[in-house]
Amino acid sequence: MAHLRLSQVLCVGLLAWSGLAQAATTLKIATLSPPGSAWMVAMEDAAARIAEATEGRVTLRFYPGGVMGDDTAVMRKIRFGQLQGAALTTGALQSDYTDVQLYNLPMLFRSFAEVDALRARFDDRLLAGLEEAGWVSFGFAEVGFAYAMSKTAAMTVEEARNLKVWSPTDDRGAEASLRGFGISPVTLGIADVLPGLQTQLINAIAAPPVAAIALQWFTQLDHLLELPFMYVYGTLAIQKKAFDRLSASDQDQVRALVSEAIGAIGAQNRADHEQALAALQAQGLNFITPNPAAQAGWAAAAAASRAEMITSGAVGEGLYAELLAALKAHRGQ
Repeated sequence: MAHLRLSQVLCVGLLAWSGLAQAATTLKIATLSPPGSAWMVAMEDAAARIAEATEGRVTLRFYPGGVMGDDTAVMRKIRFGQLQGAALTTGALQSDYTDVQLYNLPMLFRSFAEVDALRARFDDRLLAGLEEAGWVSFGFAEVGFAYAMSKTAAMTVEEARNLKVWSPTDDRGAEASLRGFGISPVTLGIADVLPGLQTQLINAIAAPPVAAIALQWFTQLDHLLELPFMYVYGTLAIQKKAFDRLSASDQDQVRALVSEAIGAIGAQNRADHEQALAALQAQGLNFITPNPAAQAGWAAAAAASRAEMITSGAVGEGLYAELLAALKAHRGQ
């Protein structure tokens, strides 16, 4: 009997150990950010801290540099279970939650001060909306204001309509925005932008300076229009059903540490924004300052573009109205 009881104890112990081993979870996350980039350094640091805080129960494994394909391919692999998450710009998530592109509306913000004031009011609502749509996010990392850059000089909206302007594949918001300006976009995956510029398939983009430098797009461009076109931001999103497999305490650790990393990345990008603009100018890009008539034309076209995006359902009308009211109140202070 004693021998039997000892065997039972050993079996119970083995089963308990097996259960603990099975509790370990690896979250596979893809990103276009190249190895060694500020994003990857921050994310890998967060992953190491998460592994330590959870005693190895949670591992974040990153696939950088676009090895898993563009955003469309990555989203498909997540749905098939090959990946559990991705670090990407918000446009890739709009098919599941349209309002995630709220801050992307063209020429909505005039300054970073306005961005900060409005994000303080609306970020939590957007994150909650994403989670209801099946995605756990950890905050939004600022990329910066996007500027129109082109091979051929274009100061006015009318001149821009003659350009072959890039729009990300499967980004209804970006496409609706350009069409609102009267521009017929050329849709390409991010990995195809540089070859597209090299082969003249496209000759204009709208991108933050830090992205244009990191992805080497600036090497194929000659002009930059000094007019903030839109505010660009990204996030790290994990499919909720995968995240829910973690224990509550491990979820808390992942949320806290990844949120901290996202905040640090956004702060660094803010600091790098002006430096990146200066670097583009130093590289020989011609900075075009629009005259008052051209600025008025862009402002009118941007208002029409925002209306087109609301009509197309790229962003919900109710939330947009709330944002405009809050923005008006902020400007009146």
